[in-house]
Amino acid sequence: VSRSHLQLAAFALGTVGWILCTISMGLVDWRVWHVDNTTVISSGVAWVGIWKVCFISYLHVSPGYKEQFCHKFKAFDSFVPHEIYAAQGLLLIAMILGLVALTATIFALRNIYMGIADKTIARFFLVGGFFFIFSGLCVLIPVSWNFYSVAHNESIAFPPSYHMPSSPVSQEVGAAIPVGIIAVILLLLSGTFSLSYISPAISNTIMQ
Repeated sequence: VSRSHLQLAAFALGTVGWILCTISMGLVDWRVWHVDNTTVISSGVAWVGIWKVCFISYLHVSPGYKEQFCHKFKAFDSFVPHEIYAAQGLLLIAMILGLVALTATIFALRNIYMGIADKTIARFFLVGGFFFIFSGLCVLIPVSWNFYSVAHNESIAFPPSYHMPSSPVSQEVGAAIPVGIIAVILLLLSGTFSLSYISPAISNTIMQ
């Protein structure tokens, strides 16, 4: 047990990192667009996520009331940029890999705290560590790619039915990207801690 403090921390960090990965995948504000035409987008702000784009409009409701309209991206929509499709796939993979890593780490810690000393403990930590790292890398790629798109104010050719301009006046990073960055840091730390486990030497005593 005294050798597994870092691995216990790896489980805690990995759990938080996996939760943040899941949260970032569900958030709609990956990219915050500021638009000058407020005829439909009343607030002048739209949120572009990896699954849908949303904005607030007063157009179809009574004065003084607001309603949020969202348009979901459909599979194989040609206008959706590559970084958004990559984020969809890679974050789903990251969530699955993180769950496998957590499961392997739980089994290893269970054996340790139950006093079961065998070589499978190190193997479980090895599997958990690699999967934590792979999960972190799967989050890092879409987060970095979308951050690059925001920094260069890249446009998206939305169809007319979306009531969205193809280019914003300006855009900024939404909450999902910093949440994803924190998830990456925690998952990579968790993987490093899991891989640092050293099995205690098991001595065999021969009775004569």
